[in-house]
Formats: sequence, structure tokens, C-alpha cells
Amino acid sequence: MGTLDMAAARTALDGLTVAVPGRMGGYERDCDKGAQCVFGRPWQDTDGDGCDQRSQVLARDLVDVERKPGRCAVTAGTLHDPYTGKTVDRAKVQIEHVVPLAEMWRSGAAKWPIADRVTAANDLGNLIAVDGKTNQSRGDKIPGGIGAQHWLPPNTGYHCSFARIYATVKGRYKLTVTAPERAELIKALETCPA
Repeated sequence: MGTLDMAAARTALDGLTVAVPGRMGGYERDCDKGAQCVFGRPWQDTDGDGCDQRSQVLARDLVDVERKPGRCAVTAGTLHDPYTGKTVDRAKVQIEHVVPLAEMWRSGAAKWPIADRVTAANDLGNLIAVDGKTNQSRGDKIPGGIGAQHWLPPNTGYHCSFARIYATVKGRYKLTVTAPERAELIKALETCPA
């Protein structure tokens, strides 16, 4: 997931263009019949190893993982949730985009070809297993969002790692950041141990 390298995260953050967020016009994540499906169908097998990205993230982030023999799908496991610091059973785990797809859209992805959006949506460096309830309450909120749109993980001990991943993903895709978003990421990076 992203990088936990402080220098790389700081370099990525310093290289981001500060801009006002783009509009959400044309953004439709739904892939049902007639929908635009602007980031492609979720959980594709983009690396061709036979396992979709969701299964790969669950296998990477959970402990005591169980699978059906010869299958990719994780049937059991436990998550030590970085966002809350709590232990969560596999049934209550969801896969989160650290940089939400809606945020990618408004910070540059709206102009990309669909193939690039599919790649970004399935990037293992931007995907993390988290408590489902926390993921749902976050939605597409971001660090430095205005008012109720501001969000950082409830577990303050994870702010450093979250900011490192968030900044490197934004940098990898040359996405823009708002001034308040950048300020919050800098503040979160300052919580990192020396």
C-alpha cells in the first residue's frame, strides 16, 4: 500500500500542484446497466495472477487467513484495523481507497482515459482493509476537507502512515491537492517518528 517511506512521501507531497477541486460532473461509480462506471468494474485482477484485488488486499492485511483450497477468496481472518486500532472479524471488513475515487475524479482523474482510471481504482498501493463501519462513515471525505468533509482516521496513531500513503498515491497519479488538504497532510506527517 502506498509507501511508508517518509522521504518519498514528503517528496510526493512537495511535488503536488495546489488547486481548487474539480467538479463532480460525469462522475458515476455505479456499474449497473446503463451506468457510466467511470472507474471500471470493481475488484479486477489487474496483475493477471488469477486473484482479484479485493482478495489480494484481504490476504495481505488480515491475519489467520483461511481460503477454500485452490481459491483466492478469503473466507475467514482477522483484521487489526489501522483506522480504529480495533480487532475486526473478516465479515465486517471492507476495502477502502485511501485516496477515495471521488477525490481522484475531482483532482485530475476526470480527464484520464478509462484504462488509467481502472488502473488507479485497482492500485494495491491505494487499497487497505478497514472496519466497514468506519469506511462507510468516511465516504469520500479527505484530510483538510471543509467542515464535515474533513477526515483523518480516528486512530491518531495511524495519521502518519495514512498521510504517507495518501501523499504518495496523489503523487503517483499527479493529482492535485487543495491548500487545506496539503496543510493537513503536512501536519499528519509531522506526527511521524524521527
